[in-house]
Amino acid sequence: MKKWIIAGLFTVSMAMVTACGEEQAPTEEAAEGQNSEAGQEAELAKIDIMLDWYPNAVHSFLYVAQEQGFFAEEGLDVEIHFPTNPTDPINLAAAGQMTLGITYQPDVVVARATQDVPVKSVAAIVRSPLNHAVFLEDSSIQSPKDLEGKQVGYPGIPLNESILKTIVQHDGGNPDEVQMIDVGFELGSSIVSGQVDAVLGAYINHEVPVLRHNGYETRYFNPVDYGVPSYYELVVVTNDETWQEREADIAAFWRAATKGYQFMTEQPDEALAILFAEQDEANFPLIEEVEQESLDILLPKMASDSGFGSQDEAAWQETIDWMLDYELIEQAPELADIYVNLAEE
Repeated sequence: MKKWIIAGLFTVSMAMVTACGEEQAPTEEAAEGQNSEAGQEAELAKIDIMLDWYPNAVHSFLYVAQEQGFFAEEGLDVEIHFPTNPTDPINLAAAGQMTLGITYQPDVVVARATQDVPVKSVAAIVRSPLNHAVFLEDSSIQSPKDLEGKQVGYPGIPLNESILKTIVQHDGGNPDEVQMIDVGFELGSSIVSGQVDAVLGAYINHEVPVLRHNGYETRYFNPVDYGVPSYYELVVVTNDETWQEREADIAAFWRAATKGYQFMTEQPDEALAILFAEQDEANFPLIEEVEQESLDILLPKMASDSGFGSQDEAAWQETIDWMLDYELIEQAPELADIYVNLAEE
């Protein structure tokens, strides 16, 4: 794991010995400068953030903010962590072991509504679903209704079951006639091998470019076109206590992150170059053409007229209502508890 450690500027006052052996004390101006440097270093506030996955195009703005010094300008020492398990970001942020975590809006709703976990979203990174129903280009599937009688692979996550029911019903089909098969995270290989006819849980900014890179063209359905709310795919979360104690630091973090995002939109190639310089090549090597296509897909989905990271009450309410309808939750969480709008800070 790549660690960013702020180098200590410990200035030592060296006694200067004259030819006669007399010691000269530092000048008053020099002493003030040394104290100023030490004071600035001491003021850096530590922020730990855990990514949702290995470093890839969607995280470029964070690495830009780190490399360009935007975090340091805000008085922050930011360390970026990778998860061991998919639930680590939300769980560790909720437990206060991470200042921030990147996770999924529906997971925040479930945590707050079902498990009474004191976690809240502070910013939306990707503003609409990346999770699409994906199948090979030469498939006979033309609309979600055509999934009747077919086998659809998914990673065993209930959200995908609800998405399938919604899109098939919306298209006039019967979701009970679709066989869902848990293929884990072998989504791309399961459609290439013919194990399943389509997959849910595949991301159009990852599985689709990877399949193309490997010589397989695909088509897909955007669930938003078939009755699924345009939920936020990725959000940044913290817990209630951390928010109360460190609101100013978190707001400073997002100001710096927003500068990183602006750099990414204006200089996407340079942003990707920064990402590639910081990739975990031993464990998660990146493919340039895959990440370039991914960023092209992501940038429109990250943009907001209300400011990068802004969150809308209606978007949260629509997602909560849909999750209630499809029994992903039994009761609605309080909107006032589940998110704050950092973009307005």
